[in-house]
Amino acid sequence: MNEPKKLVLVGNGMAGVRTIEHVLKLSPGAYEMTVFGAEPYPNYNRIMLSKVLAGGTDMKEIIINDLDWYESNGIQLHKGDAAVRIDTDNRKVISESGVEASYDALIIATGSNPFILPIPGARKEGVIGFRDIHDCNKMIEAAKSYKKAAVIGGGLLGLEAARGLLNLGMDVTVVHLGKHLMDRQLDAPASEMLRRELEEQGMNFLMEKQTAAIIGRRRAEGLEFADGSRLEADLVVMAVGILPNVELAKSAGLQVNRGIIVDDYLQTSAPGVYAVGECAEHRGIAYGLVAPLYEQGAVLAKRLAGVDTDGYAGSVTSTKLKVSGVDVFSAGMFNDAEGTRSLRYQDDIDGVYKKIVLKDDRLIGAVLFGDTSDGASLFSLIKSGESVAGREKELLLGYQTGQSSLSPLARLESCSEDEIICGCNGVTKGRIVEAIADGNHTVGKIKGCTKASASCGGCRPEVEGLLQLYGGDMAGEPVKEGICGCTSLSRDEIVASIKELRLLSVKETMNVLGWSEPEGCSKCRPALNYYLGMLWPAEYADEKESRFTNERYHANIQKDGTYSVVPRVYGGVTSPADLKKIAAVAEKYNVPMVKFTGGQRLDLLGVKKEDLPKIWEELDMPSGHAYGKTLRTVKTCVGSTFCRFGTQDSIGMGIELEKAFERLNTPAKVKLAVSGCPRNCAEATIKDLGVVAIDGGWEIYVGGNGGVKVRAADLLCTVKTEEEVMEWTGAYLQYYRETANWNERTSVWLERVGLDAIKAALEKREDRQALVSRIEETLSRTTDPWKEIIENPELRKNFMPLAEAGAGAGETLGGRRS
Repeated sequence: MNEPKKLVLVGNGMAGVRTIEHVLKLSPGAYEMTVFGAEPYPNYNRIMLSKVLAGGTDMKEIIINDLDWYESNGIQLHKGDAAVRIDTDNRKVISESGVEASYDALIIATGSNPFILPIPGARKEGVIGFRDIHDCNKMIEAAKSYKKAAVIGGGLLGLEAARGLLNLGMDVTVVHLGKHLMDRQLDAPASEMLRRELEEQGMNFLMEKQTAAIIGRRRAEGLEFADGSRLEADLVVMAVGILPNVELAKSAGLQVNRGIIVDDYLQTSAPGVYAVGECAEHRGIAYGLVAPLYEQGAVLAKRLAGVDTDGYAGSVTSTKLKVSGVDVFSAGMFNDAEGTRSLRYQDDIDGVYKKIVLKDDRLIGAVLFGDTSDGASLFSLIKSGESVAGREKELLLGYQTGQSSLSPLARLESCSEDEIICGCNGVTKGRIVEAIADGNHTVGKIKGCTKASASCGGCRPEVEGLLQLYGGDMAGEPVKEGICGCTSLSRDEIVASIKELRLLSVKETMNVLGWSEPEGCSKCRPALNYYLGMLWPAEYADEKESRFTNERYHANIQKDGTYSVVPRVYGGVTSPADLKKIAAVAEKYNVPMVKFTGGQRLDLLGVKKEDLPKIWEELDMPSGHAYGKTLRTVKTCVGSTFCRFGTQDSIGMGIELEKAFERLNTPAKVKLAVSGCPRNCAEATIKDLGVVAIDGGWEIYVGGNGGVKVRAADLLCTVKTEEEVMEWTGAYLQYYRETANWNERTSVWLERVGLDAIKAALEKREDRQALVSRIEETLSRTTDPWKEIIENPELRKNFMPLAEAGAGAGETLGGRRS
């Protein structure tokens, strides 16, 4: 048997690691592999950085290949140890720490660096790029102390950075040199629709502004523009483009232009040295999108594995993504030019825009905004170059006008095996079909083994379509997906079985219902724990080990391992005595920061775990449940008590609601607000449930969300008395508890179930009273967790320093409160 050759990869990013994944499949055992990565992490998905910044996910969730993957494939990973020299004569790579690795084949995949504008002040403190997890962490940290952010660059990266900073509570202004946002992906009408949507979310824009300097002394204090105007800002994010990272290749004597010059087989100017990804330049083009980089990696992998393959001929690029909750797709040449024709459809009411561009009866470009369902089929036609004569309107509007038209399934069936279905993770049609052939017959299982639909989720319809086409006996049938990969059962099937079979524990439920993983996973265990508690409040004992770290320790874990404590302050109303108490406790336990939250509460940040019970005891206040899937806060304005515009006592109403429903476990966190008049100072119409006072009564709004995907609440009903407010609120919350999926916010649940269905369920008073009776039964059995831990020595032991290595290590699935 031949000795394995030595393959070294410099750069632990998406393009390089995808290449060696292909090599492992095509020629297992052919290479002894070594990987050098500058960052102290395994391979992770940079496309998901915006979600980390926005608070929707954490580092653990964006890891593509964990450390076990490297070990199980025999790959020597040097993370946090960048390669600093390549000796092409002796064929070896030297790292920053002095590690030397010889190679028969070397792949350079060093990616790119953010372009920093060469202007005065660009190196000041508070000026950063947006390229890696380190940049995310710096922005998150800055948002704790500073409030005004400027993002230079109105492209995709800049808008995602701006959305994340908005979520962190900053006042954000996007500065763009051009007339239109995302001008490389969108034409003017689509760009204007996007701008209106983002302005409604709270972003500010300065268009056609050229930044001349960053002002301030040591730290950035603002921007100065070429026209002499200024913008105040204490955090500046540069998102104006990228530059291929070629310094290592250049110092090794490789031929470099903008990127590392490669041929059709990704070979550089040095024997045995290849380059892929954003650092490579092929036929004069350096690509910055993931799909072309994966296409390069597939060609190089075949070359390294000795498999015959055509060379890489370049890529036709497309972009399908979600910009701050808005679906966007663009491909090819989407701007009008001489010799082209275009068709457009624009609906400003529903926020939908579609445009296709044709030349010589062939589709050469497309832009979709708001509805991107036809993106994959349009992209296939652009790549194929086939004639679309007579089908132009069908392609634009999505209806069939003749026998020549193709349904979405037929289009999927006709596209080639190497067609990229999941652009975020570079998963081809062929890879998904292969996974289906291996017995993966749910979207969840395909997601688990291929990563398709694991990021933005925009390709899920295509994945479901491929399941219908290639699922054997399931072809043409609806694809059934369980709540996680451990079961094919849906939420409703599980809840019905628990009721019918009277299952009373998580373990029993998984055993009786035939879980594929006997111990379950981090998705299904918390869900089962909630459903059991919701159905059997009297009989079921909460299973603490099935809860997230935050809910086990009844505090929010922070990035440095400390916790935050938020005592309950009913309706946002406190007293001088309680303020003194909070101040005294904060001083005694050296709490680094005390902060007012958006929900009118005080947050003690930076508390050590072992100090939590002592702080709770000395505060002698109820838990604010800022860490759990419970009622968080009831925000109020001053209402008729003090305000000259107030029509009702919003403070009293808010306190009554909060005292009635505190400690209530819900499928996801729930926030309430009460405004004393239609001026709505408590922002009641973007809460899970909001109450607005009007002359002679109250309006109740439901399904609002002020988080990642902003949603205005819908009017549920108008009532006359405070008693009716309490009744409708209790009934609504219980109906949500009984019918929502676990971890499903009310905004998502309402859109899924429908407002009319909810109104019908609550229309009859006897139905409302039955729901209220069930929620009162649940509430009667709740206790304050802080008090319970204070009074129970056994529970207090969990907070001792020696327990740090015990329960919950490595299982932080929460931690950020929004």
